[in-house]
Amino acid sequence: MKSVRVGMVGYKFMGKAHSNAYRALPMFFPDSIKPEMKAICGRNPDGLEQARAQFGWESSETEWRELIKREDIDLIDINAPSDAHKEIALAAAAAGKHLFCEKPLALTLADSKEMLAAAEKAGVKHMVGFNYRFAPAVQLAKKIISEGRLGEIYHFRGWFLQDWIIDPSFPLVWRLQKEIAGSGSHGDLGAHVIDMARFLVGEFKEVIGMSETFIKQRPIAEAMTGLSAKGGGGGPKGDVTVDDATLFMARFDNGALGSFEATRFAAGHRCTNSFEINGSKGSIKFDFERMNELQVFFTDDAEDVQGFRRVLATDPAHAYMDAWWPAGHTIGYEHTFTHEVHELMQAFAEDRQPVPNFVDGVKCQAVLEAVDKSIAERRWISIDEME
Repeated sequence: MKSVRVGMVGYKFMGKAHSNAYRALPMFFPDSIKPEMKAICGRNPDGLEQARAQFGWESSETEWRELIKREDIDLIDINAPSDAHKEIALAAAAAGKHLFCEKPLALTLADSKEMLAAAEKAGVKHMVGFNYRFAPAVQLAKKIISEGRLGEIYHFRGWFLQDWIIDPSFPLVWRLQKEIAGSGSHGDLGAHVIDMARFLVGEFKEVIGMSETFIKQRPIAEAMTGLSAKGGGGGPKGDVTVDDATLFMARFDNGALGSFEATRFAAGHRCTNSFEINGSKGSIKFDFERMNELQVFFTDDAEDVQGFRRVLATDPAHAYMDAWWPAGHTIGYEHTFTHEVHELMQAFAEDRQPVPNFVDGVKCQAVLEAVDKSIAERRWISIDEME
């Protein structure tokens, strides 16, 4: 296999990120299977055509069912709003198309399981979009932990803080509507932190949480794209039906303790996606706003030089970096998607499932729903209860 022919559903925030990754991969990873950008799909013909030309897709479709029928498409990339994921994925799997779906995988755990079962029955490749795993500094954190250099893991604390809806006049975008998004900061931001914890520390055992919606109503949106929108000013308002902030505690199967925070009401935090992990032999800290750096501390350093050190994860020794620039030349958010697509193409080359895949999407959804159940019932919830 020399190429994979891609059809993509969605053309806004994630559509641009995925398109850029497909275009960049052959230039920086020339030995990889090449993704062919066959067709992009969306509902608005004018916006779709603009995106097609700007992003570099060969053709366009305004109906995703027609996209799936095309014989010149191998892979369906789903980055439409969350409520559309399941229907598109089930139809694509039934048609024998491979799947690449943004997170969260679906609106519910049951729907996520159905998507996984359909993909497994069809025997297709399936990947879920947890792109933050693919920052070289995060890959270094994984390496340090896997090699036992932190010893026994005691704590994971993670937080994803944003502030883009803190203004009460900000419009009611789809991400604030439960029937479309599934949940608010919990499923949108918290899902990334949950996946990071699973990737680095291990499986969850039990959780207990709390949440709040600070602004109950917002102006109806007239137009929206990505994380921006235009509202109706003094016009009608609609109900916000998702959480603005969710916090929870967790216990992992390996005995480690975890604390998690996801909010869109942290003034001054544009995209603070961070974690700290403490073990018996040391600690590591990561902040996505400084994504090329990993803070590392080891207890066996000499006492007079102990302290957190800044490791700039840009040397060829760090994951993916030999494909980019000389040491010290940093990379950005968009590169995590290029690395993600590289993993997907490697899975095709090696005839295996990419990682993370729909199994990871299901496990993440189980934790998300366990937290929701904990909030509703005001008690600890075992992840086993969600099976």
